[in-house]
Amino acid sequence: MSEEIVNTAPAGEEITSDDKLWAALSWIPWVGWILAIIALLVEPQKNRPFVRFHAVQALAGNIILGVISLLLGITVILACLAPFLYLVTIYPAIKAYQGERLELPLLTDFCRDQGWI
Repeated sequence: MSEEIVNTAPAGEEITSDDKLWAALSWIPWVGWILAIIALLVEPQKNRPFVRFHAVQALAGNIILGVISLLLGITVILACLAPFLYLVTIYPAIKAYQGERLELPLLTDFCRDQGWI
């Protein structure tokens, strides 16, 4: 299994409790993608690097999980397992609320390559 990289905020960036809350809420299963979009559009949050870092990753992660759930919905047995996929978003939400930047190996690299982060 690949290792995760956990970073704290850069020296010049101050992370407020509001930033931590918005970042953690972006990872909530099933509704987090809506909150991530809101965080990327609302004026005070969209300029905060910590919130943007987590909101972009959460949005991309929720889209990926949605596509996987759709593919698992082909059969009845696998469709029962699809809701459990979203449990993987709990760990990034906890790390975001602790004020840490969690770099998920493929997802973070993809978002950086696209210029979203």
